[in-house]
Amino acid sequence: MTDTMERTDAVGADTTVLEHWVNGKPWAGASDRTGSVYNPALGTVQKQVRFATRDDVGEVVDAASAAWAQWRDASIAKRQAVMFAFRELLNARKEELAEILTSEHGKVLADARGEIARGMEVVEFACGVGHLTKGAYSENVSTDIDVYTLRQPLGVVGIISPFNFPAMVPLWFFSIALAAGNAVVLKPSEKDPSAANWLASLLTEAGLPDGVFNVVHGDKEAVDALLEHPDVRAISFVGSTPIAKYVYETATSHGKRVQALGGAKNHMLVLPDADLDLAADAAVNAGFGSAGERCMAISVVLAVDTVADEFVSKVAERMKSLKTGDGTRGCDMGPLITGQHRDKVTSYIDVAGSDGASVVVDGRDVEIDGDENGFWLGPTLIDNVPTSSTVYTDEIFGPVLSVVRVEGYEEGLQIINASRYGNGTAIFTNDGGAARRFQREATVGMIGINVPIPVPVAYHSFGGWKASLFGDAKAYGPHGFEFFTAEKAVTSRWLDPSHGGINLGFPQHD
Repeated sequence: MTDTMERTDAVGADTTVLEHWVNGKPWAGASDRTGSVYNPALGTVQKQVRFATRDDVGEVVDAASAAWAQWRDASIAKRQAVMFAFRELLNARKEELAEILTSEHGKVLADARGEIARGMEVVEFACGVGHLTKGAYSENVSTDIDVYTLRQPLGVVGIISPFNFPAMVPLWFFSIALAAGNAVVLKPSEKDPSAANWLASLLTEAGLPDGVFNVVHGDKEAVDALLEHPDVRAISFVGSTPIAKYVYETATSHGKRVQALGGAKNHMLVLPDADLDLAADAAVNAGFGSAGERCMAISVVLAVDTVADEFVSKVAERMKSLKTGDGTRGCDMGPLITGQHRDKVTSYIDVAGSDGASVVVDGRDVEIDGDENGFWLGPTLIDNVPTSSTVYTDEIFGPVLSVVRVEGYEEGLQIINASRYGNGTAIFTNDGGAARRFQREATVGMIGINVPIPVPVAYHSFGGWKASLFGDAKAYGPHGFEFFTAEKAVTSRWLDPSHGGINLGFPQHD
């Protein structure tokens, strides 16, 4: 997959190994393959994670299938009780989870807390399962005939989550999947896998029956096993566009329903009438939060020529105050997830110069509040980026903010709509007419108006257009419950005792 490990190691006798989680407890499986889990702020290996074989995945799916046979028949009240208990435990111990996220991903503690809070919103939404899975009833559609619909769980569902949100993205999916009555097999990123086991343990403590929620760790072998297993009914995925496309095509070819959320290149259009201080704050927050490792990060600002110089100056000035370093030290931005990823992101700064762009702030020169061996790159600002440059076209997934100068609204909109991605976009303006045009005309799934990261709240659904989403179902919200349930229509007639006679003709409405 795209999340390539730094290296794969055999397990040593004195090495801490994170095992899979199956049937309510850790499980080693048969494989002796492992991958290294780093602390990105230190650049050191802190543990190994077990990698599953195809047979291991098969055993986990079997365990989930056996547990689902009972969980599907659990009452809505029982499922709600488990989700409410899980929510309370998560809220009480969220600081513990935040520390895990910071130690393995590198994001600062404040950002980790924010990730958990956004994930908890979906847990709270899932507690409304009783209302959200109600069917419809039509009485007497024909003489003495009623029609009604039911929403029922699918069975065993697979979730493949990315490294950038190791708690939030799983919470987006499994909260709804479990509330709807499914059993879950989660395959988290091998780069920061511990949050998945922590959440699994918390679900067990909340009263979820053993085997209903399982975690299997690994690489492409484990992923392919989930995509191809005949007893896995659905796949939820978040990651890069090439892998989202692969997941969608592979899983659908094996008869599964799929929601596969891909990559992004999110634009922010700044019009001349915008509050430039607000826009500059937004660009810095949305471009460099979580070291730019967000699918909803603003990575391109389309600045109208008449205000571009002033806007770039304001952004550059704000960047001077940002503190890059260890996420446990009160810094604004932490390291990147691996040294390999850091080096890839850094290479785009060289490309920018050769393509004629201007590097206004070079993150390679940043002073670090942390260990020198961490995977560091400071916030980077590049101006006058041509749309032909890979700095513009590629999803860099790091703290690199590009500025493309445009003549006005029309050119900015044309650039946004020409992008192969359609995840999120934003416009900054005080012109209501321009904002209304933008929300109608931009071919993007999530729109912000003076909001730089327009991630919908839990009772709306999250997802983009074009190469940012494969499949018809977005994440959480109404789409979530539709995705994790199958609708069944029942046509019913209870005969009156006086009924009699035979009629072989085609049924007619009276």
